[in-house]
Amino acid sequence: MRRCPCGSGAGLDTCCGPIVAGAAARTAQALMRSRYTAHVIGDFGHLERTHAPETRGTFDRTAAAGAIEWTGLEILASSGGGETDDTGTVEFAARFAQGGRAHVLHELSRFRRELGRWVYVDGLSNPGAAPRGRGKVGRNDPCPCGSGKKYKKCCAA
Repeated sequence: MRRCPCGSGAGLDTCCGPIVAGAAARTAQALMRSRYTAHVIGDFGHLERTHAPETRGTFDRTAAAGAIEWTGLEILASSGGGETDDTGTVEFAARFAQGGRAHVLHELSRFRRELGRWVYVDGLSNPGAAPRGRGKVGRNDPCPCGSGKKYKKCCAA
């Protein structure tokens, strides 16, 4: 049994696998986890299908297929997005390596239910981070990517 890349601890075939294959996600968080899994396994069709119609054409398959190794997902918070909700948010940190450097994608994603299925609407990167251009980030300051690491051990490395 292959473990699901989303970090749930369940097997891929009982966790995100059915959603990536086309089953409806029961919650916004389940859709978000399946989208992470789709990145890991390279199923970019799932990513395109689960974008809201108004943003579906903005998905860049070439950029998504870049030399990225996804290394972990952590759900930080969620609001709404349950089985009886029509909207929800999920805040997450997705770790990845690119060009030999470790990075973190920290995002607050918005989801909505459309025709009975959850879709990804958009996301705010680095929620709660100080706006850029407000001074230089010190080497010992928290990294603005939201990883929780010092800048010198994260994005400055």
